[in-house]
Amino acid sequence: MSAISASQANAPRVPARQALQHARPGTPDGPAPLPPLRLTRRGKIVLIGIPLVLLAALLLSLAGFFNSPAKASDTAEDLTVTPTVTVTVQSGQSLWSIAGSVAPGRDARDVVADIVQLNNLPAGAVLPGQQLYVPTS
Repeated sequence: MSAISASQANAPRVPARQALQHARPGTPDGPAPLPPLRLTRRGKIVLIGIPLVLLAALLLSLAGFFNSPAKASDTAEDLTVTPTVTVTVQSGQSLWSIAGSVAPGRDARDVVADIVQLNNLPAGAVLPGQQLYVPTS
């Protein structure tokens, strides 16, 4: 006979109804109440920290969405077309030399910035034979 069956054999027999009454919580013979739940430091970080980080990321993205300058003009009458000319880049020319020859009365930095913006140039370099839109005013 095994140790488990030997201990069960020697245990006094209790009727099922009486065993259920003793097992109910709140009775003096019932099981002891469970201790309160304790969180470790790692548990607190997971339970509190991660949701706070996600909330902060959500608030920052919403703040960027609502504060972005997406409106070009209040009315259609305020919109104007920028007068431009098409220039073919010659060998040895740069954006600075093109800006100086097309608009000598304006600051070259502003003209170069306008050229880059009008032509969606990723950098300030141009290649010979490239066609550029250059603002005239």
